[in-house]
Amino acid sequence: MTGTKGEKWFYRANGLILTLVGLSCVLPLVHIAALSLSGKFALAAGSVGFWPRDFDTAAYRGLFLEMPMLQSFRNSVVITLVGTTLNMLFTIMAAYPLSKRYFLGRKVYSFGVIFTMLFGAGMIPNYLLVKSLGLIDTYGALWLPGLVSVWNLMVLRSFFESLPEELEEAARIDGCSEWRLLARIVLPLSLPVLAALSLFYGVGQWNSFMNVLLYMNSSAKWNLSVLVQQLFQNREFFDEMANTRPDLAVILTPEGVKAAGVVVMTLPMLIVYPFLQRFFVKGVMIGAVKG
Repeated sequence: MTGTKGEKWFYRANGLILTLVGLSCVLPLVHIAALSLSGKFALAAGSVGFWPRDFDTAAYRGLFLEMPMLQSFRNSVVITLVGTTLNMLFTIMAAYPLSKRYFLGRKVYSFGVIFTMLFGAGMIPNYLLVKSLGLIDTYGALWLPGLVSVWNLMVLRSFFESLPEELEEAARIDGCSEWRLLARIVLPLSLPVLAALSLFYGVGQWNSFMNVLLYMNSSAKWNLSVLVQQLFQNREFFDEMANTRPDLAVILTPEGVKAAGVVVMTLPMLIVYPFLQRFFVKGVMIGAVKG
């Protein structure tokens, strides 16, 4: 397909800008990974760029041997998998009836849901509510308050509304119940938008920080986000290692260990993202445009 000279220059400039924006996102991650795999003297000299210098995995050994990294990783996986499953389950159960015109009180419920986007109670009332429910130091405090995202609910409702009514009518003629209609027809046709929303929920659950810091009193229940943040703020880890593992402490630097913590925290999402990225545009656009 050919275009005018102006269009060609526009596409070239657009491609250049997008390339620069992409590099601005990727290069910091590459630099952090290089820091985590570089030796002590290279880090001290500040000579590490986008490639490791004096390749060394001591930072990762220090993390996994001397810190509860595996336990926090397991906590993050549990929080993400269970939380995302609950998010999607209740989002589907709320979006499906709101997409039906024959649902009694549809407009009232829709207004009530959208109204919650305008106002928020704040940190202290939310904490008092979670405490009154007896959810402090339980993962329920992470899952329950953010069980349904209104934005995701509206996107999914719009997608359900865009499905042809003839499918529903044909299924009902064949004796299909409401639950079977949802499970056998609606959800299989909604895989693109469901995958996109699942990734949105999953990233939010994986990166949850403030709620874990507020509601989890036991450090054994911390996820990777809180553990890495504590690693950035406290030097007790390095002081303890100097006493327990002097052979390892000699070759470690705080910069290398912190960089390794960031890599461990971000790597799982970077691995999952490419598999679901192709659903982003299709899923969200189909859910946002009706007809």
